[in-house]
Amino acid sequence: MTGEGNPVSFTVRQLADLVQGQVVGDGERLVLHARTLAEAREGDISFLEHDKYLPQLLASQASVIVVSPNIPIEGRTLIQAKDPLAAFVAIVKKLQNKPELTPMGIDPRAAVHPSAQVGADPSIGPFAAIGEHCIVGARCRIHPGAVIGPNCKLGDDVVIYPNAVLYEGVVLGDRVIVHANTVLGADGFGYRFRNGKHVKVAQLGAVEVGNDVEIGSCTTIDRGAFQATRIGEGTKIDNLVQIAHNCNIGKHNLLISQMGIAGSSSTGDYVVIAGQVGITDHVHIGEKAVIGAKAGVTKDIPAGQRTLGAPATPERDQKRILISLEKLPEMRKDIRKIKQQLGMDIEKEEG
Repeated sequence: MTGEGNPVSFTVRQLADLVQGQVVGDGERLVLHARTLAEAREGDISFLEHDKYLPQLLASQASVIVVSPNIPIEGRTLIQAKDPLAAFVAIVKKLQNKPELTPMGIDPRAAVHPSAQVGADPSIGPFAAIGEHCIVGARCRIHPGAVIGPNCKLGDDVVIYPNAVLYEGVVLGDRVIVHANTVLGADGFGYRFRNGKHVKVAQLGAVEVGNDVEIGSCTTIDRGAFQATRIGEGTKIDNLVQIAHNCNIGKHNLLISQMGIAGSSSTGDYVVIAGQVGITDHVHIGEKAVIGAKAGVTKDIPAGQRTLGAPATPERDQKRILISLEKLPEMRKDIRKIKQQLGMDIEKEEG
């Protein structure tokens, strides 16, 4: 894990001080590399976030383990931390010894319209384009090939990765991350059938994204027809997600890869939607609802409900259905036996 960059060594005690952890064992042992339990070798540091991974720890060669104080481990040097994962992330960064990124300014090969306003300490890479009347906040990083259309507004500390495209009028809050090849603000899929053909409905709204949202690669969020498509603050969107026009996504949602939500649908706060879920139009998903993978949602889901299946049904009901399906072959055999005992013509009945 730390083979990249220019790794340096620290003592266990120095690393514990970094993360405000407690040393158990040899605090003067030197650590050069941080790796996962499966990849760690003698002398490496790793971490254990939950006791369910204890079997992996027993098989690991790691010499030092970052662990929570309530998990007892013998025979290893430990750094006990309240949040082992966060502590391990800090340790990895320290060992990698990567220099902090400094603002690169505006590359001369970038195309920034004279009317655009760019905040302090920008990093705008080659062949990036920023359209007229855009407002770009402080410390934004616009990677090579990214396109920011006219009248867009970016908050502070926004990161736009290569070849992402923001159509006209897109608004991003502070600390938003948009990964490569994502498209925000394309026309919604709106048509009317007139005189034997599909006629496009004008898409005149926008896309508005709240603070601390992260949007994965190759995701598309369409502009509204007459209003904004909105993404609430803190929401995390995976790769290959489709959010249609006029949708209103709540705060701190988790939207997992390959899910799609049709036009004018909405979610409450803290909703989790797993991979390959399909949600029809004009549906509302209540606060803290959880939708399992590959579900097909055709009607509103109440707050807090866990659903599975297509059509989506409450998790408990769907599990009963799945258990029943597993028993069908055995039930079929029993029915054949009963028919034989009753002297019924099985071939005729089943034909």
